[in-house]
Amino acid sequence: MGRSYGDVCLLQNGTLLRTPNLDRLISFDAQTGLLRCEAGVTLAQILDFAVPRGWFLPVSPGTKYVTVGGAIANDIHGKNHHVAGTFGLHTPCFELIRSDGTQLVCSPTENPDVYSATIGGMGLTGFISWAEVQMRPIVSRRIRYHSTQFVGLEEFVALSQASTQEYSVAWIDCVAQGRNFARGIFIQGEHDENPGPLTPLAKPKLTLPFDLPAFALNRSSVGAFNTLYYHKQISKQRSGFTDYEPFFYPLDRILQWNRLYGEQGLLQFQCVLPWAINTMGMTQLLKAITTSGLASFLAVIKVFGDISSPGMMSFPMPGITLALDFPIRREVSFDLLDRLAAITAEFGGRMYPAKDACMSAAHFRQFYPQWEQFAVYIDPSFSSSFWQRVAGLG
Repeated sequence: MGRSYGDVCLLQNGTLLRTPNLDRLISFDAQTGLLRCEAGVTLAQILDFAVPRGWFLPVSPGTKYVTVGGAIANDIHGKNHHVAGTFGLHTPCFELIRSDGTQLVCSPTENPDVYSATIGGMGLTGFISWAEVQMRPIVSRRIRYHSTQFVGLEEFVALSQASTQEYSVAWIDCVAQGRNFARGIFIQGEHDENPGPLTPLAKPKLTLPFDLPAFALNRSSVGAFNTLYYHKQISKQRSGFTDYEPFFYPLDRILQWNRLYGEQGLLQFQCVLPWAINTMGMTQLLKAITTSGLASFLAVIKVFGDISSPGMMSFPMPGITLALDFPIRREVSFDLLDRLAAITAEFGGRMYPAKDACMSAAHFRQFYPQWEQFAVYIDPSFSSSFWQRVAGLG
């Protein structure tokens, strides 16, 4: 879809393989929910087809404008990782075309090593032509949600561990300091079990037509927004029903939302820190952000469960994950990301290649010590600017 945060799907001075025309649904079993589709099909297209028939994605990230091939290559995760794991767990097989013309059907039992290397393999093992996705049943578009204000990481962890619902995520304020440090809103939800409407809603029509000026997103403006957002619910807790679209994809309602960050664009940082270090490392990350002078307009924190992915290079591991967007402010933004990467490494975590623009080779090798084992499966004619950077090939 050409919407990567970094260079994981780009190759400077190379040839890019675009897949928008590989957009056909091949087969669907209405009894089991098993869908076979071409790799260029987006999650949005799958939802448009499946939801009216009473089926939903098993795992979804924060945007539906992701191709199935990209979802496999980056082994995407969602708000239900603690109960469903990653997307790769729900793709029982796919076809991989190598540069020598070899067509490999990959599954846990057929070419299992290539299957493992390709899930989370960042598109380096070959070209995914089609894939199967195991959908999950629903009886309504509605999500039953419950949101709770919290202050501090300890309260966030307690809410996460006490949650019994399928989906959970939290917005966190990365600007506030003092007694409001690490305040946020914890949101949990599950599909409504009572039959309800399944028909599509009207498509979003709001488009940001121009890049905002560079000064629009600054510490003061983001701080004011965060205060309003935190206090938008008058009471500490709120419950209700909402359509799945705003619950899963709030930003998809604004087309070209990236223009909020100005013509220089944005950087995203996402890491996961293991439970072994409790909240110490996450506290240091948040303190580094709040004292940096930069402000993250979008900051999400959630818990990863202990469900292992079949992907050799999959990002999630048990612990707490934090994802943030920063407007690019010359060297200031990159210096901050370097500090955040160093803290991540110090506390035994790892960063997400799909949302990276400046991870060093040294850090990559520390985060993913299995990288040399993975490199054996890379197609000799495939590469990326990301791989050349982190593998020391640039």
